[in-house]
Amino acid sequence: MQACRGIRGATTADANTDEAIYSATRDMLQELINVNGIDQEQVGAAYFTVTPDLNAAFPAAAARQLGWNEVALMCSTEIPVPDSLGHCIRVMILYNTEKSQKDMVNVYLKGTDVLRLKGVEANN
Repeated sequence: MQACRGIRGATTADANTDEAIYSATRDMLQELINVNGIDQEQVGAAYFTVTPDLNAAFPAAAARQLGWNEVALMCSTEIPVPDSLGHCIRVMILYNTEKSQKDMVNVYLKGTDVLRLKGVEANN
């Protein structure tokens, strides 16, 4: 039986430019696709956030560049927590699959592993 599962990803952009945001987002999405075997037809939605220091482009546009033209996409700004990681792009993909939630592989690239809670297993 299929269920909707959440898959998370995070990365950082090298600069506040459209190409840096698109490139980082495409790399993150491609890694999520590869490690989870994501079939675009089974993606219900993807929700992107960026830290307030990234405003040159919408990361969802990078998903469109990868062909996600029928997927519901949304972007917003992260809460501006003091001393938090900058230039950060995050995504939560809602994915319809027969896999269990524990089988979903979250991806943290380019220093974003600091976002994870200490003591949490690698797949959470």
